[in-house]
Amino acid sequence: MTAEATLSLALLIPLLSAFFIAANDDRPDWREGTTLLASLLLLGVVFSLLPAVLAGARPAVDLLPFAPGLPLRLSVEPLGMTFACVAALLWPLNSLYSIGYMRGNGEQHQTRFYVCFAIAIASTIGIAFAGNLLTLFVFYEALTLSTYPLVAHKGTPEAMRAGRLYLGILIGTSIGFLLLAIVWTGWVAGTLDFAPGGILAGKVEGPAVAVLLALYMFGIGKAALMPFHRWLPAAMVAPTPVSALLHAVAVVKAGVFAVMKVVVYVFGIDFLNATGSSQWLLWVAALTVLLASCVALTQDNLKARLAYSTISQLGYVVLGAALATSMGVIGGSMQIVMHAMGKITLFFCAGAIYTATHKTEISQLDGLGRAMPFTFGAFLIGALSIVGLPPLGGSWSKWYLLAGTADAGQWAMMAVLLVSSLLNVAYLLPVAARGFFVPEPPDGQQIGDASATIREAPLACVAPLCLTAFGCLLLFFFADGLYALLAPIAAR
Repeated sequence: MTAEATLSLALLIPLLSAFFIAANDDRPDWREGTTLLASLLLLGVVFSLLPAVLAGARPAVDLLPFAPGLPLRLSVEPLGMTFACVAALLWPLNSLYSIGYMRGNGEQHQTRFYVCFAIAIASTIGIAFAGNLLTLFVFYEALTLSTYPLVAHKGTPEAMRAGRLYLGILIGTSIGFLLLAIVWTGWVAGTLDFAPGGILAGKVEGPAVAVLLALYMFGIGKAALMPFHRWLPAAMVAPTPVSALLHAVAVVKAGVFAVMKVVVYVFGIDFLNATGSSQWLLWVAALTVLLASCVALTQDNLKARLAYSTISQLGYVVLGAALATSMGVIGGSMQIVMHAMGKITLFFCAGAIYTATHKTEISQLDGLGRAMPFTFGAFLIGALSIVGLPPLGGSWSKWYLLAGTADAGQWAMMAVLLVSSLLNVAYLLPVAARGFFVPEPPDGQQIGDASATIREAPLACVAPLCLTAFGCLLLFFFADGLYALLAPIAAR
């Protein structure tokens, strides 16, 4: 099979699986079997493209013409290959986890959940392999629309409000800012194709560069830059597998991936460096990192704390892009991968705790670690990876980001990264500490005779979180392969 055919197949597999899932509404085992099979097939197809990309190939295929000279085009380059691998690797794990969670909690509308999930994955693959800005925009909007039913899944008034806020901010920013930026880019550059080194050098100058950059950065609302971040904490009303999708597999990662892709392939890091037009973005990213971390410290609800943690961690990727240095871009791109593995572990753990105990507040977790050692152990590993402690994957992305700040002479940004790591410790490690070291309540109602009252969540929930925790460890030892894949995007 040619690389071009494989590229098309990567988009078709999740789309076709959505139809088969819908057709098996009354047969849960077949429905969930289809989900797992499709996720494994996609994993194989996406990873089959990896050797060619590492060897320098850039396969592309036009899906359909949108306008003369402007097709919907899929094309593979190292950054998109990285994001596609993240999505393809985490979909099977999230699917297995979803089976345990949705069944364990007796969730309604499970077929709709799996259908929308599959369409969201297809949209994510389209974003990862987008060959031009038009294709990126189309699949970006498709991802928003396909995840709205997931955010509003429970159908409660709170869920419906969260869904409206989700749609309002993401559609509002994309239509109001991102689409305008794309039209402006096509007008001045004469093309919407992504190109190494960017397409805007010599085509736009002066303050217009910073204005166009602002339209892109705030137009990509999924990156959750403040002040366009409120949709993310609100969306935590959704089931935990949806939260994992939003934070690790698709939505916010699609946002920061789009930020990095625009910086690298539309503006070009040399152009941004020469004009200094991204300096303001450094401070917006830094404020997002610090303010979101401070808010996370105040949250007692576990998923809300993790949501604000994600907003802060996304700021790292934007900061890396705004540095406009090779190390900054490498570090920001690595952060997409490292954060995905660490944060999906944390959300899997939050969902497992809820499934086993129906507890959602951090203040309710005292002593639970002794009854749920695998869950709380995995949470500790994921948290330490987010903090950036060796030997876990998150340490590499933070190392390269720190190197990027030194390379750019941005000592204030280096201080932001170091302070942020301390704040990570302050809001993440107490969760595991409460579980393992704080005594159970004296009335015994929370744990009591733990061996008799509380156990780990179902195996389908616990196995994925253990695997992703192990993934945090593996990423530390195999980071050189990730660096080799990403190095060409920062080549001068």
